[in-house]
Amino acid sequence: MREVARRAGLSHQAPYHYFGDRESILAELVRDGFEKLRDYLSRSPPRQPDYERRIERMGGSYVEFALDHPEQFRLMFRSHVVDLENHVPARGAADSAFGVLVAAVTAGHPERQEHELDAIIACWSLAHGLATLLLDGKIDHLVGPGPSARNKLAESVMARFAARFAK
Repeated sequence: MREVARRAGLSHQAPYHYFGDRESILAELVRDGFEKLRDYLSRSPPRQPDYERRIERMGGSYVEFALDHPEQFRLMFRSHVVDLENHVPARGAADSAFGVLVAAVTAGHPERQEHELDAIIACWSLAHGLATLLLDGKIDHLVGPGPSARNKLAESVMARFAARFAK
């Protein structure tokens, strides 16, 4: 927290004038992260007619967000640090980002959500797992250097998933 305040040009106590505690400060970073993620995911229209391409781009955008914002991405999924149930704006932002994924998988028909839950969770899990492996450097030796190689891999992996799932 001292580093955040320092970078903002504030005293280390200044953030606490605006937020009640450390978790509230981090919850704001989580809210901001989920809003950014929603924006990344929204780059690919959810009603794009080609299901495979839509899912490919969705996964690619998810990984791209993680690679562009690694520390924020990690924080967003650490419920032991920020419990979203205690921070309504952050929970709302998370639900909004998830809604973009739901719309993509269900092709803009939200009534299909219950029937497509396995596809939604599988898509999210695959993209999240791949993003985590890339962030942690666990597959760098297989992927090659640079963000373009990583993004290409993400889209290729998601395309394989979509092609098999659409059958």
